[in-house]
Amino acid sequence: MGMRVDIVTLFPEMCQQVLDASIIGRAARRGCIETHCHQIRDYTLNKQKQTDDYPYGGGCGMVLYAQPIADCLRAVQKEVAEQGRPAPHIVFLTAGGQRYTEEHARRLAQYDNLTLVCGHYEGIDERVIEAFADEEISIGDYILTGGELASLVVADSVLRLKPGVLAEQKGYEEESYWDGLLEYPQYTRPEVWEGRAVPDVLLGGDHQKIDAWRGEKSRERTRLRRPELYEQWCESHPITELPKWKRGENVRLVKTGEQFAAAARLFAEGRRAVCAGNWTEEYCAGLTEEELLAQLKAEKKGGWACYLHTTKDVPDGMVSVDHRTGRIEHLFVSGNARGKGIGRKMLDFARKKLEEYEHPRLSVLDTNARAIALYRRMGWKFTGEKDMEFDPAEYPSVVKKCVLLWMQYEG
Repeated sequence: MGMRVDIVTLFPEMCQQVLDASIIGRAARRGCIETHCHQIRDYTLNKQKQTDDYPYGGGCGMVLYAQPIADCLRAVQKEVAEQGRPAPHIVFLTAGGQRYTEEHARRLAQYDNLTLVCGHYEGIDERVIEAFADEEISIGDYILTGGELASLVVADSVLRLKPGVLAEQKGYEEESYWDGLLEYPQYTRPEVWEGRAVPDVLLGGDHQKIDAWRGEKSRERTRLRRPELYEQWCESHPITELPKWKRGENVRLVKTGEQFAAAARLFAEGRRAVCAGNWTEEYCAGLTEEELLAQLKAEKKGGWACYLHTTKDVPDGMVSVDHRTGRIEHLFVSGNARGKGIGRKMLDFARKKLEEYEHPRLSVLDTNARAIALYRRMGWKFTGEKDMEFDPAEYPSVVKKCVLLWMQYEG
């Protein structure tokens, strides 16, 4: 037997019609799941089939009686028991319930059977909730005319997690909220639609690069659209184990002209990538290797130490540290080397170089979701201080306002 979901409602036809359609309906017809909707009105004891009355204490609206809901739930419990199932987990959909998330869906999907009770009008007599509810759920901070839509949302999000409902497990494991992040952008044919092209990385066939791109876009989208989710994800996904250093990998202090030139190339590539979208194309094009080479040499004279990472003698990462102030800057990895753990290794390397500082600091643009995700997961926290603010009103080369923020290592 597949999972069973019952909905207790004043509008069973409305709910059943939705449950019988599309993916959930097909799964039910194959016997993977069961869905049943029950009319509360069938259990009333008055001739008028009335289900509600005025609230004690006054106020507008009507309140659903306890008795018909209770008797309907007892009938559902009896049906479930006759199937040899355990007692149903009973959820009341109410505005005062706990806000629903994917985590709730996963937990509810573990039950053999689930009964959802739809509120209506001004609410439900609290006594029946106290007597029968295992929990109360709200699907969001807004008010609906009834709990039917909310119950369908819960039923759909739970049932889709059951075996046989979706074609494959990846159908839900790669979607929004499964791992605490919003899903990355999706594209299909044609490659160009009304002048908008599919990102090149998705057309190249390099699945390592595709996975890295999708991860980056997922983190970026979550941080911009749902910062509270992003914060939770960073806290719940710490990097506790660094990738192992591979044969052929080296980190050397930049000393020679050749090493400085290689670092300047990485510096230019990294700065352009970070500034893209926030600064004009002309500004990004002006971030030349010559200009940044001069900056690196000036920083060396000021006490900074720059380190170059190479893989089989090919420069692919860099980072700079300042022992006078305990700062880390210029952590960049070449585009071809991203997704291999080099950034994590270099950040850990730089922090250990500043062993005299318990809480070394670094700065990061608030739009650099990729870097922020890495720093947060490796134990870095925002200090609440701003380094600089770039506003288009003050800087002609700035397209979109952004802020350079301070972070420090907390472990």
